[in-house]
Amino acid sequence: MSRCCWGDRLQWREEENAKSLYHGHRFPPAVISCAVRWYFRFQLCLRDIEELLFERGVVVNYETIRRWCNKFGMGFARWAKTSRRKPSATWHFNEVFVSLRGEPILLWRAVDQHGAELDILLQNRRDKAAAKRFFKPLLAACPEVPPKIVTDQVRSYPAAKAKIPELAYVKHLFVKASALRSPKVRPLSEQMRFLSANAS
Repeated sequence: MSRCCWGDRLQWREEENAKSLYHGHRFPPAVISCAVRWYFRFQLCLRDIEELLFERGVVVNYETIRRWCNKFGMGFARWAKTSRRKPSATWHFNEVFVSLRGEPILLWRAVDQHGAELDILLQNRRDKAAAKRFFKPLLAACPEVPPKIVTDQVRSYPAAKAKIPELAYVKHLFVKASALRSPKVRPLSEQMRFLSANAS
């Protein structure tokens, strides 16, 4: 087996007779999870990851990395959500048009006041049902409802908020779309990786 010097963070052998998610794989769990994390966390192609692993003494084909990402991507996405820091008290919502296969589509996203991305969703519509569809999983994933949300002046937000009991006492601040300051949208390819990892 190829070896690399990654320090104590990597454990090359699982305990004997222990049932593991990675049981039956030739490479250690630390190598597999690292490759999957690189793919979903950073904008890297499979061949880039193959090269990075090779530099660390691990010889693995990029097609093997692809299979790892397909198999363990959803688990990594769940872990990333549970391990992220607690959102701040103010959430910002906005929607932007992006191009997907040459067709315009709305990218809904929520960030906290520090710029940490809370959730994203691709939808074709901008109505009350679309806003409600975006609110629901976000509220389910976050244990505490924010005291204040900030949105642009799209009417779908207050209409959806009125139908969600958890948001009944949340202060709603409206700003013009041009004045809504939020972090730069990540590349669409990175957004799609995240969505694919969370697809059921």
